[in-house]
Amino acid sequence: MIIREKITPDISEFLRYLAAHAEAEDGLPTLNELSQELGVSVASLREQLEVARALGLVEVKPGRGKTRRRSFSFTPAIRQSLRYALALDDEHFRKYAELRNHVEAAYWYEAVAKLTPADKVELQDLIVRAQEKLERTPIQVPHEEHRRLHLLIFSRLENPFVIGILEAYWDAYEMVGLNMFTGGYEYLQEVWRYHQTMVASICNENYKAGYEALVAHADLLYHRP
Repeated sequence: MIIREKITPDISEFLRYLAAHAEAEDGLPTLNELSQELGVSVASLREQLEVARALGLVEVKPGRGKTRRRSFSFTPAIRQSLRYALALDDEHFRKYAELRNHVEAAYWYEAVAKLTPADKVELQDLIVRAQEKLERTPIQVPHEEHRRLHLLIFSRLENPFVIGILEAYWDAYEMVGLNMFTGGYEYLQEVWRYHQTMVASICNENYKAGYEALVAHADLLYHRP
């Protein structure tokens, strides 16, 4: 019989402790307490704590100074990396957008099958709200509705890595200023016609038609006026 040893990830002492220990009711131990338990200097643990905060793994409650564990999210880690990538070159947004488009297409059928009746009602409401903004004078860019619609469609997936990729896309979308871009009335109307088709297909459970609309509309951003 072959005995396989459990592989221990090469992570910091603080993150290893965080992953292996349940959190007490009043939060995690202080850095001084952890220093004594782990045999690591307070200065080193403080640096490791800041990394954990940047990754969105913990939060420090103001006033009491207690450190609490947060539910795992992949988004903060991607967001930090994307900010740096976009600072280097805006072209990185296009490349990341290609990744996001493939992820949405790959998970479409699984995601829409999990949506609840309440989710479908909200999707229909988002279409109505977006159309109302487009009919105003001057028109308003329905960016919040756009972001919410896409994220809601995939919100029932029990995969934090997929959700992280999709959420970080919209953060990057705003970083490069596309939330402020109209592209003209006809362009926005075309975008939302695709969204209407997607939502109608979800509500009618004609998921193939929705998938085709999703894939077709993904290229509109790159052919905008």
